[in-house]
Amino acid sequence: MPTLLGERLSRRLVLAGGICTAGATAVGVSAAVGQAAHGGHDAAAAPGAGDAYQAASSSGHGGAHGAMLTVGEVDSARNGFDPAKMLTDWDVGTTSVLPDGGTLRTFEVVAEDKDIEIAPGVMFPAWTYNGRVPGPALRATEGERLRIVFKNYGSHPHSMHFHGIHAARMDGVPGAGLVNPGEEFVYEFDAKPFGCHLYHCHALPLKRHIHKGMYGAFVIDPDPARHPDQADVARSRLYGTPENAQWQEFVMVMNAFDTNFDGENEFYAVNTVAHTYMNSPIRIAKTRPVRIYLINVVEFDPINSFHLHANFFDYFDQGTTLTPTLKTVDLITQCQAQRGILEFSFAEHEAGLYMFHPHQSEFTELGWVGMFDVVEDVA
Repeated sequence: MPTLLGERLSRRLVLAGGICTAGATAVGVSAAVGQAAHGGHDAAAAPGAGDAYQAASSSGHGGAHGAMLTVGEVDSARNGFDPAKMLTDWDVGTTSVLPDGGTLRTFEVVAEDKDIEIAPGVMFPAWTYNGRVPGPALRATEGERLRIVFKNYGSHPHSMHFHGIHAARMDGVPGAGLVNPGEEFVYEFDAKPFGCHLYHCHALPLKRHIHKGMYGAFVIDPDPARHPDQADVARSRLYGTPENAQWQEFVMVMNAFDTNFDGENEFYAVNTVAHTYMNSPIRIAKTRPVRIYLINVVEFDPINSFHLHANFFDYFDQGTTLTPTLKTVDLITQCQAQRGILEFSFAEHEAGLYMFHPHQSEFTELGWVGMFDVVEDVA
């Protein structure tokens, strides 16, 4: 029965005209069936899940793009995280001085099971870091000593695998930092190379641990002293400097959710909640440049993308260079775990709403689309 139900409730069926209400209700039901078959705690559709969709002709920001819209608002207080705040919510940990005079930066991360609302009325049984999906956006400076105290309060073995340079025993794979429920492990390594990185669970089966929500941004800022020929550019990326404060920086983690556990995603998003930046456009001042730390962690789809309407940007693949790897482009593609930094400006534009989304139309229709609300200034 679960297999037949999964086949009937594919993401393409959800898109079919005339079954929007039935599709939303069935997604919640099949999520519970599919999750039970996978041995986790049950998913549940919140009251009103049958109203989670409406046709593209409905009013709202998304109607202009012909997108199918979710209806209503997700309860951020119940989720314990707000996608609007996640854009700029950097976790910089705590710092202390090492005996050699260097900086030790310490982070504390906890794994826990948690039901989260990924679209109005649609719940997903997630595995989380610090109670949120994506996990905390960790930010450090090149050359610092990093210490991550990881505690597993979840129901399955978990780990933290960092995309960076470290010893094998700190790799977060079975035998090297895999943590059983109720236990903890301390990862310790130097922050290098600078760039836009990520971390994720590397327990098996890998695809399940990732798609259930165990991932987050891991950014290492360049140390200007190590890059004297490009010190000005490095300072603009170094969190807390006056040069960095001139930029409007956002972290965007592209993710998706397979709510009926059939190996296909039913919802797509940036920072978890479908259509969140359509309902609440991201306000930016046209007088200040924009920098986006973009990471793709979508499971089950080989390629994701980012397209900016009515503008072009410079792109730094992996973020490990201080000069762009692509200049003046309006679209980039990323496979899973690929990431980069986008830099652009609306200084020459008139104020207004400017869309961004992937150029896979299905992803857009199923939640991964947003607006920049460009204004003369931001208070």
